[in-house]
Amino acid sequence: QVQLVESGGGLVQAGGSLRLSCAASGNTFGCHNMGWYRQAPGKQRELVASISTTGRTNYADSVKGRLTISRDNAKNTIYLQMNSLKPEDTAVYYCNADCETASRLRNFWGQGTQVTVSS
Repeated sequence: QVQLVESGGGLVQAGGSLRLSCAASGNTFGCHNMGWYRQAPGKQRELVASISTTGRTNYADSVKGRLTISRDNAKNTIYLQMNSLKPEDTAVYYCNADCETASRLRNFWGQGTQVTVSS
């Protein structure tokens, strides 16, 4: 089994910054595409940003220029640097990854970390 462990969430004022981390551990030979999703109360889960093993990134329009995704392949870890945060960024942020296991490539989710931005 593969575990995705997130950290770095919290409460911040509008305009502030946070940095989320997500580390993949367990029985994996490595993770390919990894990304961050978020889900606000009463809304559907949405993609925030994703990154491939080669560093190619993809962002939701609402976060371009403010949030930056990066990764450390050696550590199977991704990061989300969140700057100029807005109240509408408030949500539970989930890590997602496609990781190689002994049997096949599988998709995994983290447990989520709360980000709250006060106005």
